[in-house]
Amino acid sequence: AGKLIPIGETAGSCLTEVFPRPLTPPVVKKFRNTSSPPLGGERVFYGRANDPDIASHLIHGIKTKSSVKAALLVNPPPKTCFQQKLKEKKETVYVSNREAPLGKCHDLESRLPKGLDLTNTTFGVTTIREGPGGEVINPPKTFEEVNKEALEGHELYVASHNDYFVGEPMNRKYDPSVFHRFNLYGKETPHFNDGRNVARTLRWLHEMQMKKSAKIVPKISDDFKEKFQPQLGKVLDPIVETLNVPLDHTFGIRLKPDDHGVGDLLHYRLPSEYLRGKDRERAVFTAIRQNLKKANYHNFETLLDAFRHYDKDGDGKISKDDLNKACFQLNIDLDTELLDSLFDFCDLDQDGFIDYLEFANFLNWKNKMSLDEYEEKIITKGKRRASFDLIPPEGTENKADENAILKPEDIVPKEPGSSKKTPRTLSRPTDRVYSDYRTTSSQYNAVVGGIPSKFFPLYGVPTIRGDIPAPRFRRISDITNYGDQASAYALLSPSIYSNKGVYERDFFKSRPKEEIARILRNIGVSISDESFDEIWRQACLKDHRGEACVESVRNVLDEMQASHIKSR
Repeated sequence: AGKLIPIGETAGSCLTEVFPRPLTPPVVKKFRNTSSPPLGGERVFYGRANDPDIASHLIHGIKTKSSVKAALLVNPPPKTCFQQKLKEKKETVYVSNREAPLGKCHDLESRLPKGLDLTNTTFGVTTIREGPGGEVINPPKTFEEVNKEALEGHELYVASHNDYFVGEPMNRKYDPSVFHRFNLYGKETPHFNDGRNVARTLRWLHEMQMKKSAKIVPKISDDFKEKFQPQLGKVLDPIVETLNVPLDHTFGIRLKPDDHGVGDLLHYRLPSEYLRGKDRERAVFTAIRQNLKKANYHNFETLLDAFRHYDKDGDGKISKDDLNKACFQLNIDLDTELLDSLFDFCDLDQDGFIDYLEFANFLNWKNKMSLDEYEEKIITKGKRRASFDLIPPEGTENKADENAILKPEDIVPKEPGSSKKTPRTLSRPTDRVYSDYRTTSSQYNAVVGGIPSKFFPLYGVPTIRGDIPAPRFRRISDITNYGDQASAYALLSPSIYSNKGVYERDFFKSRPKEEIARILRNIGVSISDESFDEIWRQACLKDHRGEACVESVRNVLDEMQASHIKSR
């Protein structure tokens, strides 16, 4: 039942080579010779494939005539006696041959006066022998005598030949009362140890001008090179003149780019929250946030003072109008669109206001500005005070109010086991990464005693070896990156402190008085004991616990130096 389908060629017949092979037609061969010429053959454009072969029959230049071979010049054939006598007879016409035949010296006897005794007569002046040559080269004199004779001879050479030693000043016979021959006059010649002047003298002016000037080439050669030779950034197309399309014409269907990027897919963002194409806007937005954080950190000592500077109405919340006025006072000009983006980013609960917790997370470096005890009492209590009234009156109870700026549960320790406290960290929904996407060194298991790799699947060998824990003692020959090394940005732009192994946490770490004094002495700061006691006292006043760090001591020194300059 059904239709019978004839059996076609099998796989075996397709894989079996057929002999003899079919010949390539001449029409196809001339096109293939343009793109894929045969091995050892010449690439010929298909438009010139059928042209007659004239180049192989052309002969250029002048035909060389045969001359005497080199073997005859190096080893000439022997001459007979008749040929030798004939050559000598031809050379007798020359005067030099008659006076000095071949193999004999010149005979000068004919030029001397007659009657001169050739054997006993001498010419010239008799040489007087003063002594052996060794005494002339190394005379038996002391160093002072030889030096004295050399100076006398040098003075004669100066007078006769105007000859001076290297570096010796020339005696121009100026007035000795106002001029001294050993003084230096004029402008010092600029000198560089890197050899830039020598390199400049080695480069001829003509060669430099030739390199900078445009090279003149024939238009025919340039047109041929542009048409038949590959050019950088251009497609080789010998038949481009036959296409009647613009230069910027593209063939095919243009694909529309996606609205989302890789980051949007990793963070599971909604279509309304896509960040693709907003790189410049995000860069400007990040720069404004950094400027606000820096201004709040340098202009206010506590987070509460900074918050009250923004809270113009004193209601414990920052409106969009308050934020705009504060940015204007800090010389940060924001347009309406950028102000709305900044306010929407900080307003996490979307209630139209920025509360204290949102202000501390998004517009401040809260890890650098911790809460002290008195500030915590004011924040968690509903009654408002002036920004300078940080100490509550005696007898008042520290009870949380429903109108408090911050709730007690929103205050957490700055570090585990630390006495310093800070507002808790807020996280946006897009800040969390799904699908086990890890970026930090701790998540890459770059800690001793971390989670072993058998609890999650791995494929291949990663560049950052997060599949094995970092060794406690690392060898010098171990070049494996366990995730505890610097990033590419830290390698390209290292800090002046990180080059010495000093980081930001070292500046803000609390240290005793003796250790800070030793640090200042090691870096070359010479301060008397009385001055250092005053600096220590002012640095401790900035912390209610009476502790100080290197950064606070640096700030006190900068303030003292600024006041000293103003007093001048």
